[in-house]
Amino acid sequence: MSENRPRPESQRPDSSRDESPAIHATGDSGFAARVRSAVAWRYGGQVAAQVITWSSTILVVRLLDPSDYGLFAMSQVLVTALAFMNGYGFATSLIPAAEVGRRDIAQVFGLLLLLNCGLAAALLLLAPFAASHFREPQVAEILRVQVALFLVVPFIALPEAILSRRLRFRPQALANMAGAVTGASVALLLAWMGQGVWALVYAPILAFAARALALSIAAPVYTIPSFDFRGARAIITFGGALTLCQFFWIIQSQSDVFIAGRSFGTYQLGLYSEALFVALIVSGRFLPPINEVAFPAYAELHQAGKGLGPYFLRVQRTVALVVFPLYVGLALTAQETVATVFGEKWLGMAPLLQNLAIVMPLFALHIVCSPATNAMGRPRIYLATSILGAALFAGCFLVGVQFGPEGLTWAWWVAAPALLAATLALTLPAVGLAPLDLARALLPPVAASAAMALGVAGAGAALPELAAWWRLAVLVPVGGAVYLATLVLVWPQVVRDSWAMLRAAREEGPVQPDPAPDAVPPSAAASAPAPADRRQTIAG
Repeated sequence: MSENRPRPESQRPDSSRDESPAIHATGDSGFAARVRSAVAWRYGGQVAAQVITWSSTILVVRLLDPSDYGLFAMSQVLVTALAFMNGYGFATSLIPAAEVGRRDIAQVFGLLLLLNCGLAAALLLLAPFAASHFREPQVAEILRVQVALFLVVPFIALPEAILSRRLRFRPQALANMAGAVTGASVALLLAWMGQGVWALVYAPILAFAARALALSIAAPVYTIPSFDFRGARAIITFGGALTLCQFFWIIQSQSDVFIAGRSFGTYQLGLYSEALFVALIVSGRFLPPINEVAFPAYAELHQAGKGLGPYFLRVQRTVALVVFPLYVGLALTAQETVATVFGEKWLGMAPLLQNLAIVMPLFALHIVCSPATNAMGRPRIYLATSILGAALFAGCFLVGVQFGPEGLTWAWWVAAPALLAATLALTLPAVGLAPLDLARALLPPVAASAAMALGVAGAGAALPELAAWWRLAVLVPVGGAVYLATLVLVWPQVVRDSWAMLRAAREEGPVQPDPAPDAVPPSAAASAPAPADRRQTIAG
């Protein structure tokens, strides 16, 4: 996609050169070290932020009611629908550019301010109509407060792009943790004070503000925004392409609540939205770092003339080794998990969570497909699957809503496998693989997960009547032991390969956070977005 890169600085006399121009060094001997460093910082920050967030979430869920979550989910439909136009893609265009000057940064800054101020105004105007659609007057009040989310976006998107361009993941990790601590503290305090849904409203706003402050300190933008967009065609073209794909992703990911919000009460919608939130924790929080690192890795390998097939299989198998046992285990222990973590008032969520957990492994495999074809310069495959996903999920939700919250989970059973099948049909030939190659790679995690399911089901049937947390304390170790034993006994080489990769990453450790940018990765945003937490869908 070289045609989408900004023109060389020499052709634009009014722009100054970036101090560290990007040079794509496909033969760089430090390739593996850079990838491991990126993974270490990206996952380190992600894990720390999620530990903080979830420690608070468990307590907040116990203090709030399902109706609070249902009301908040209604408001998020409009916020997320507008968010695809927040200009994040324009900031992302700075990452793969050969050279970036002050004019480029000023133009992106101007675009971000214009778009997000416009979106804030649109949210104010549309708030009453959203409340009318859902028949909940309080939705309008919530939306008026959430205007602040859009006003923060420019001060997150631009510093993040500058840091990513220079491979500086440490400041981003620290900023994410600052946001997580702030949001968790605010949510817990307001929930404890009996503020209900407002604990969910104010927490992400203040979390984004803390994140923006930390990023702005790490990568201060010493430039005045420019609203003269002459010469910004490459930036607008690149960002526009990402925005189009994001548009279809929004339809796919938000159509369930938009459709169901008019038919369900806040209690039913709260049960479904929270079940989906829990089910998407792995795919929505821990797969994006894989895509963000896989995309530039695939791009560099492709530029070096290497086939992507073996690497694609390794990514798919690694993802399957993690997500298959987690989701199978969650499906088998949904009742115990909900009772232990969320409390008795949330037990109606258990069958919904069980249904969603069954299909999520297939959705996870779909999510990590697009970086390979995007890296090969074939984004039309990603666009085609985005359009198909929007049509499939929206159509299935329209039918499923007739059967209540459980019907929405059944819609996932149809849409997710169909989308994965279509994605693989387009992706496997592009990377030079046959379906049988993928089946062989996935056999160990699939078979080991099946053995784990049998072991957990047998142990559950043999247990006497126990409290939910006691059953969970027994079933989780049993499942983990059976899964690992099956892999070690039947596929020891898979275990050795996975351990060697983890050990290499640990021994390498994070490199210095501000290395000379001898190879700047292309945009990670060109990979498929993972289903984000509906509570934090505006900025990244």
